[in-house]
Amino acid sequence: MICPNCGSNNPDGVAFCANCGATIQNNAANNAANGNAVPPQTPPQFTGTPIPPGGSGIEQRNIALSIILSIITCGIYGLYWIYTITEDTNRLTGNPNATSGGIVILLGIVTCGIYTWYWMYKEGEYLDQVKMARGIPSSNSGILYLILSIVGLGIVSYALIQNELNNLA
Repeated sequence: MICPNCGSNNPDGVAFCANCGATIQNNAANNAANGNAVPPQTPPQFTGTPIPPGGSGIEQRNIALSIILSIITCGIYGLYWIYTITEDTNRLTGNPNATSGGIVILLGIVTCGIYTWYWMYKEGEYLDQVKMARGIPSSNSGILYLILSIVGLGIVSYALIQNELNNLA
């Protein structure tokens, strides 16, 4: 059976896609029409689908206050801000295997900030995936975040990412 959501091939008789976790409704209808009873199944643990609006539990943060606190604390609050952005994005994407905020900070420190450039790009990709799943037009914002970070405007990237998170929460 072909998944209508992601197009992956699944065995006959399943109610949920093994790849994305989407409900395969045609299977239930086809099996009922053919007289084949299929017991109800529960979806897999990780569905790979983003959390719908309002159900994410993400706190909206004041961007101006976060920038001011980052400047006043000489970047220490900025590290916390990176942590919260990462954790919020992980909640939105619904990916339990995503890199945690603590690991992002550790790798950023160990690589003297180079990993943070990669992280900026990936954050943009993740946010674009969530927007596409919700039917919101999206652009490749990861490139914008990456370029801003490379030219020394990482805090602007944080603000833009936070704005997207506030809009998606």
